[in-house]
Parts: sequence; structure tokens; C-alpha cells
Amino acid sequence: MKVAIIFGSPSDTPVMKKAAQVFRELDVEYTAQVLSAHRTPELLQETVKKLERCGTEVILAGAGLAAHLPGLIAGLTLIPVIGVPINAGSLGGMDALLSMVQMPRPIPVAVVGVDNGANAAYLACQILALKDPLLQERLVAFRAAIKAHCARHPEKVEL
Repeated sequence: MKVAIIFGSPSDTPVMKKAAQVFRELDVEYTAQVLSAHRTPELLQETVKKLERCGTEVILAGAGLAAHLPGLIAGLTLIPVIGVPINAGSLGGMDALLSMVQMPRPIPVAVVGVDNGANAAYLACQILALKDPLLQERLVAFRAAIKAHCARHPEKVEL
């Protein structure tokens, strides 16, 4: 598999499903599972090592509240990690966003907007496309289709 989707709670499923949908549309192989950084750290560590052995190239990690999952994963591997902050509490996901973007050197986590699993998947696909010409072609075609659609259907507003 090329991409692993890991998220901290079953309640994060709707956000991370958006990433899976992008991978299906662009024909990118992925796996998905729920693993908590706090409740199952040993299992998370084992899983990351398995992902390294099987050639995973990018990991998407969705988390809310304390949002330690992406940072912990990044600390365990050299596989690029894309964090998806999830709105899981009273702070609207800002707590998760700030937790992810404030990673100390030299353990970076790329981060997308709150609840934006789809953008995380598009970023992962762009990373994969650097080595995969067929995926690069699919991304180019996808973007061309969006551009054509927007040109045919410009948004009209009344002022």
C-alpha cells in the first residue's frame, strides 16, 4: 500500500472518509485504521514499523483535542506525515491545528485545515506523483476537469 490513514477515534471517521474517497477516485492504494496515541501507544509503534516494512510512502494522521497522533507517528518514522486536525471539542479544532503545526525541529508534520481530510489526500497524491507518472497524469487530468468545470460554470453573485 502507498498510503496509510490512521486516526485516533471512531468518531473521526466522517472526516477521514473524505481522504479515502479521494484515494479511491485517483486509484491510490491505502489502508485505514483507528489507533490512539494515548490508549494504544505500543500498538501504534508496532503498526508504524509494519508500515515502514511494507513500503508505505505517506501517512495521514487525523486527530482532535490534544492531537498527539501525527506528531507521535512523525517521531517514529521518516515516512512523511500529513496531519488532519479534527474539530472534536469546544475549541473548533484550533487546539488540534495548533498542536500539529507547533512540532519541534526536526520532526515536522505537514498540516491541512481543520476537518479537511480531502486536502490531506490531495497533498499525499502530489507527493506520490513525484515518483509515479501514472498518478501524475491522473492528477493533471483531474485538475484540468475542475478548471474546465469552473470555466463553464462561473459563480455569479449579486452585489
